[in-house]
Amino acid sequence: MNTPQILCLGEPLVEFNQTPEGPFAMGFGGDVSNVAISAARHGAQTGLITRVGDDPFGAALCDLWASEDLVTDHVTRAQGEETGVYFVTHDASGHHFTYRRKGSAASRLTPQDLPMNALQTCPIFYASGISLAVSSSMQDAVIEAAQQARAGGGIFAFDPNLRVALWPLEVARETTHRCMQICDVALPGLEDARQLTGLHDAKDIASFYHELGPRIVALTLGAEGVLISVEGTQRVLSGHRVDAKDATGAGDCFNGAFLATLLATNDPFSAAEHANMAAALSTTGYGAVTPIPTLSQTRSALETAQRA
Repeated sequence: MNTPQILCLGEPLVEFNQTPEGPFAMGFGGDVSNVAISAARHGAQTGLITRVGDDPFGAALCDLWASEDLVTDHVTRAQGEETGVYFVTHDASGHHFTYRRKGSAASRLTPQDLPMNALQTCPIFYASGISLAVSSSMQDAVIEAAQQARAGGGIFAFDPNLRVALWPLEVARETTHRCMQICDVALPGLEDARQLTGLHDAKDIASFYHELGPRIVALTLGAEGVLISVEGTQRVLSGHRVDAKDATGAGDCFNGAFLATLLATNDPFSAAEHANMAAALSTTGYGAVTPIPTLSQTRSALETAQRA
């Protein structure tokens, strides 16, 4: 059995993304699966804790993870259950999501499904606000997994990734704030964080999350870059100019690249610089997974940008 350096818990999904010509192209998503793939492409041995259905969509996801060299020892193929799907549409105001995931195999994950030994020996455990919102049983599993990882000396990385379609804002606020109290690395997006904290300024938001618990806060600012804050020392890294086509999954790409680089360097500022470029590159194609760059592609782009 392989030993992951990063373990990610959440719901994988099959994606149908609207192309400029109109038809929908099949792909893959689910924020935690995207993060796992990004981390793997950026050099970390990464695994998933989840459940998929025994349908063609679950099989396709398993094939994807095998092609990405993810550790799937803790993925359950659930007989008689279904894999969730979602649709991405685009208009002048951006991209929009429509989900068909109620009662999915992943939503039935419970703390009893957790690989305790793997969690207690894993350097990084990752989950998101979507992982908390999918179901009460998955929420319980996230909290238990985070506690097990930290008890074993690992760190808990968390993106509050707000989806008000999954739960009311007040419930999301209370639950994600509580989760931040056991979090070591916070990876919020600016717009989500503004809704969850009631604050507007990025530096104030980073300080707010530090007060809840995390030592490291990497607050992504969309096209404007990222604010990286380590125990109160803050630095803003500007966004990179690219031919952006689709921002779907850019935050997930950032998170995976950040965690993989943090694992390799133990330098949050270097990790943020690397992940900032990776996220920019991921917007130059369509879909959540296909445009995620590799470690060598991100390094090359950074070197080019530094020479410019």
